[in-house]
Amino acid sequence: MKIIFLGTPGFAVPSLKILVDNGYDIVAVITAPDKPAGRGQKLHESEVKQYAKSKGLKILQPIKLADPGFLEEIKLLKADLQIVVAFRMMPEKLWAMPKFGSLNLHGSLLPIYRGAAPINRAIMNGEMVTGVTTFFLNQKIDTGDIIYQDEISIGNDESAGELHDRMMVIGSSLVLKTVKAIESNTIETKSQDLIFESNLEIKSAPKIFKEDCKLNFSNKIQDLFNQIRGLSPYPGSFFEMRLSDGTIHSVKVFKSKMEAAGTVLTHELISDGKTFLKLSAADGFIHFLEIQIPGKKRMMVEELLRGYSFPKNAEIL
Repeated sequence: MKIIFLGTPGFAVPSLKILVDNGYDIVAVITAPDKPAGRGQKLHESEVKQYAKSKGLKILQPIKLADPGFLEEIKLLKADLQIVVAFRMMPEKLWAMPKFGSLNLHGSLLPIYRGAAPINRAIMNGEMVTGVTTFFLNQKIDTGDIIYQDEISIGNDESAGELHDRMMVIGSSLVLKTVKAIESNTIETKSQDLIFESNLEIKSAPKIFKEDCKLNFSNKIQDLFNQIRGLSPYPGSFFEMRLSDGTIHSVKVFKSKMEAAGTVLTHELISDGKTFLKLSAADGFIHFLEIQIPGKKRMMVEELLRGYSFPKNAEIL
């Protein structure tokens, strides 16, 4: 079987690697164009491109997926199957081109958490279970017929980054299982419409915006804790404090723990100046364990407090 692989970030690399390691004929790898990054704005290659280069695979980086010249080049490759992992929206002329169509790996148990941020949203909502799904692409995002699913438990204090790293490995095995089933003509797909009819609560996973990242300490500590770990390490949750001179500092929070305390005064920042920093919320305190303040690197709170004192009268916004 001739396969075209489409993906960009590190999440997609294990799926490409497992196909290469199992001897599949990857006739092309399609990934995002190189982008300027860092202080020097040097062109940065995607993780998928870096891996593909190391294996000598044909790499294509179209700006527009609907470009007629690009589509003609894909047509000439005569691929039997396209595999899509963490890529952008594709025109029908592209995903419908191969004989066996195009399959996608999604980081949830579809149809739950359709959308751009399924890993983040599952943790932010306090889910204990999620999973990975392979399905065939169709006209609407994340709605195609399901091929296989693997359920994954979420740890009580697991972050989105930690779940992401486990999920990309489990997902790669599911991709391989799916390709083998397509190759041997042994797959049995399931319509997502049938699952919708089973009275399952369907939650969505829209893209994360800045307003999703700001911590509101009028909320309960469990919700704040889930928000922090669900956005860690990227894009990261934050809170703002106004200093006595009127300047506003944004503090990023990457790791925390909860302290239940009944009803407490909200929005009060408390620290002994050495070992802990916490902020009161609706039903207790959120202890900040790993944070980043302006002009400093990300660090543990104990380390930060050795050289920085949080202003006692700062107003939490």
